[in-house]
Order: sequence, then structure tokens, then C-alpha cells
Amino acid sequence: MVQRLWVSSSGLNGFEGLHQAVQGSHVDVVQLGRGEMRGTLSHVGIGNFSLSVGSFNLGVRAQRTSSDEKLIVGMLLSAKDRVTQFAFDMRPADVLVIPPVIEHDGIFHGASSYAAMRFDLSDVVSMFAGEARLSDPAIWYEKSHYRAGPSPQTATACLPQIVSRLAQHQDALTEASADFWKRAIVDCFTATIFQSLPPDETRTLPSALRLVHNVEDYLATADVRPVHVSELCAAFRVSRRGLHRAFHDVFGVGPVTFLRHKRLCAVHSALLDGSPGDTTVAKVALQQGFVELGRFSQYYRALFGEYPSETLERRGRRSSRTERNMPRIPEPTDDYRPLPFFTRNSEQATLGVGEHPARLGSRRSA
Repeated sequence: MVQRLWVSSSGLNGFEGLHQAVQGSHVDVVQLGRGEMRGTLSHVGIGNFSLSVGSFNLGVRAQRTSSDEKLIVGMLLSAKDRVTQFAFDMRPADVLVIPPVIEHDGIFHGASSYAAMRFDLSDVVSMFAGEARLSDPAIWYEKSHYRAGPSPQTATACLPQIVSRLAQHQDALTEASADFWKRAIVDCFTATIFQSLPPDETRTLPSALRLVHNVEDYLATADVRPVHVSELCAAFRVSRRGLHRAFHDVFGVGPVTFLRHKRLCAVHSALLDGSPGDTTVAKVALQQGFVELGRFSQYYRALFGEYPSETLERRGRRSSRTERNMPRIPEPTDDYRPLPFFTRNSEQATLGVGEHPARLGSRRSA
């Protein structure tokens, strides 16, 4: 199914802007803190899936009652003061599951930022097909709170960075990369959920070599489209932990590293094949799922021994050399113009190759 990816961003000038705090859903808001409400609000849409990221400078009370079958999964990104959702005390990077048709009640006692994704409950089967404990829609009908681990900075920084990068380079967003970015967004939330779950050792792992070969065939079919690790888990009904064991047994590296190398190779080829005037490193990197350009450049240089900008410059120099070495065909002049082909019996057949017709009279008189 074709999934169009779009991004919108705006500033908040009053608490009324938070009525659309979650894309596609109305939120009732009461301002608690004194002063002028300011903040930002961004939405990312991919098909029926949406991500909302917002920040505000004053305390608010938020309530929402849903009448549709949409599931909302939220994450607290930062908070200057206490935040409660339902009866849960929230900390940065904590994840909250808000089931469909459930009244939601949240209180932010000070400046805060959040992220929330909203999608059809039926989508959890395809999103988490490799994780039996998450692919059952029944478990998402319960209010759940997942506590973040000891290092929440990665999760809380990832989502705003993705939104910022996508907003800056919307011209680089393609339908082929939409599913990757959707899964990358979901992955930021589920990282907290997965670390809260006990290890699942009940499922049998298929032959590591057979599984890896099947994955490589799958990647060959995808061609240059970026593939997220959760897509592989869903396609082959294997947990992320099981996929990691298989790849480590075969390659000595995990699937995330292997997929990163595949995407880096796709970037390298795109930079060499692209037009120096139209191709940019940032655009190609985003199309292949790299959001942090500094880290991307480090990965690229470690693999290829040069920075991506150097690859692009080398492509430009190679194109210039090719143009300089092309043989130049002289332009015709009045003294010399190639003559058309004539038959043997034609009078002009007596002309020498390249001889000017004006000289014909002198040859006849001779």
C-alpha cells in the first residue's frame, strides 16, 4: 500500500493550540500555570499513522475521550515539574498506552514536552508480528505504563530529531522510505516497552544460516529501499532477540549493524551515480534512513575510508574529466561541409571526399 509521508510544524500562541496536541484527535485543555502560553507543535503523517511532538512552557490539565478504534501510545520527553497520566507518575522516556474508547486524563504541573503516536489497532499485528506478546491486539486494550531504563536520553532525543530532520528535507521524502520512517518512529517508543518485558525463550529459533539467507533474499527484493529491523521481524515471525542471535552466529554482527552497512552502500552508490548539481549528501542520507548527519558521516568514513562529501566531489571530478576527454567534432565552415552520399552514376560522384562544389568548374575546364 502506498503511504504518503508529510510533516507540519507550527508555534503555540495560547493553550487553544493544544486542542490538536494529538493529530486527528481533540483534547480538552485547561491552563494551570500563569502567563502567556508558548510552545511548538509538529505532526508527521504516514498513511493512517501519525506522530505528534509538542512542547509548552506552562502547566496544563489535558482530557480526551475517544470514540474511534485508534490506539495512542505516548512518551514524556521532558518535564520541569511533576507529570501524572491516569494514576501513573511519569518520568522522561516513560511510555503510556492509551487504549481506544478510553477517557484520558493528564496533568502537567510545569513546562513539558511529549510525543504521541496514533494508529489503527489492527496495525499492531503487522507492526509486531515478530513479538507474540505485542502482536495480540487484546493486550493493547489495557491502560499500561512502562518505566524507562537508566539512560533515557537516547529515546527522548530521537523523536524530536527525526521530526526536525524530516521537516527540513521534505523534498527528499519518498514513498519508498515511508515505511522505514514509520518503523523508526515506533521503535523509539517500543524500546522502553521491550526492556520492560522479560526475555521470551519459549519460541524456537530456525536455522541461523537459513534465516539469514531468507533475509538476504528479502533485502534483494527491496533493492535500494531502506528496510527497518522490525520489518524483518514481522516478515519472518521472529523476535528481535532471535534475529540478533542468527545474524551474530553467521556474520559476527547484529542485524542492525548489517542493515546499516547495506544502507551505507546504497548511499555510496547514489552519490557516485547522482548528478553533482542535484544530489546532496543530506538528501540521500535521509532517503536511506539516516537522521543524525554527524554520526552518519562517521559510519560512512569508517566503512569507506572517506567522508560522503568526498565521494560526491570525486563523482564531480570524474564527470569533469570525462567531458574534457570527449573528442570534439569540428563545426562545419563555409570552406568545408560534408557532402551527402550520391550514387555512382551521379555527376557529383566525381567529387573528392569533402571537396567543395564550387571547385567543380575548374576541374571540368582542366
